[in-house]
Amino acid sequence: MIAQGQGGAIINMSSINAVLANPTSVAYAVTKGGLKQLTAVMAVALIPYGIRVNAIGPGTILTEMVKESVMASEAQRRTILSRTPIGRCGEPAEVASVASFLASEDASYIVGQTIYPDGGRLILNYTVPVKE
Repeated sequence: MIAQGQGGAIINMSSINAVLANPTSVAYAVTKGGLKQLTAVMAVALIPYGIRVNAIGPGTILTEMVKESVMASEAQRRTILSRTPIGRCGEPAEVASVASFLASEDASYIVGQTIYPDGGRLILNYTVPVKE
């Protein structure tokens, strides 16, 4: 991108686990935390070349893997929804729309940020009732 001299946008995929401490996912959380810092460092290094670097840090998104693993168990489903204020998991298209925005000129002043499409997970410090 630097050699082409036309600027651009880099979008890293992080997770809410970059900032939340989950003792059952140590390697994943540490990797995503490192990616958050890599995004910030790359943003500072590349913005002089017109290259914007940002990241997306989704909460629980209903990918096939999630549907077949954590959402397959009623107990795990209730746990996930109890910490998601919007009361549902996200859809892949909702993450894609954030990526589309960050890649566009509409995000031309956004540099070094991680956007968290998480249904309110990061702002919550307690659990919420889950609908049956």
